[in-house]
Amino acid sequence: MLTPDEIRQAGERLDIAERTRVQTGLLSLQYPGMTMGDAYAVQSAWVKKKVASGRKVIGWKIGLTSKAMQYALNIDIPDSGVLFDDMIFEDGETVPQDRFIQPRIEAEIAFIMKAPLKGPNATVFDVLNATDYVTPALEILDTRILRVDPETKKARTIVDTISDNAANAGIVLGGRMMRPDTVDMRWMGAIVSRNSEVEETGLGAGVLNQPARGVAWLANRLADYGDGIEAGQIVLAGSFIRPVEARRGDTIVADFGPYGTVSSYFA
Repeated sequence: MLTPDEIRQAGERLDIAERTRVQTGLLSLQYPGMTMGDAYAVQSAWVKKKVASGRKVIGWKIGLTSKAMQYALNIDIPDSGVLFDDMIFEDGETVPQDRFIQPRIEAEIAFIMKAPLKGPNATVFDVLNATDYVTPALEILDTRILRVDPETKKARTIVDTISDNAANAGIVLGGRMMRPDTVDMRWMGAIVSRNSEVEETGLGAGVLNQPARGVAWLANRLADYGDGIEAGQIVLAGSFIRPVEARRGDTIVADFGPYGTVSSYFA
């Protein structure tokens, strides 16, 4: 396990990397015995640093919900990160070119909560009862930790991703607002295009068979730390597509069909 000083130092490295847009090295390489518990401790240290600087927590993101991504990282559970108030972008808004390091986009369903949701033993039905509405969303990912170490060619692992706030960097909400009991989210999918060329397609069923199941998983995980999902918070339930690179000059559009579209332009 990492020492308190190592956890604090790792959080500071991530904070510096985000502010300077210069990636830091793989934590998994520096600390070969690093556990997922260590990674969440690093994430928590970084979150506390952000809150101390004046940023406000507005919700949560769930990642690694698809089988393809879990197989790629040799894990069988999702991960989670924290959403902050300065991560919100309007639908169709231009993302400044100096904002992120290596941005990528994922298409997701966002849950906006009307009531607190706390585990343990939270169920899909508890999630639906606590949700005000769901809406299409884009998540902007970024990597403050190198994706691949240039010397060893070692790729980042799950502990790097979790430490890096589950790679979360931004969120765009758009499309229609829908009550959770009026839509079958398993069939709520999107066609995701970059500069009018289709890059990815997917369905909500790719997120743990039912996107609400990811939200229940999050509530139950947070209960282990005496925490929970609060009323008014946003929860990104997890992507049902592979990440799409967002290069300078790219326009990314996720067409959710009858549920509307959501888009972002990268300057």
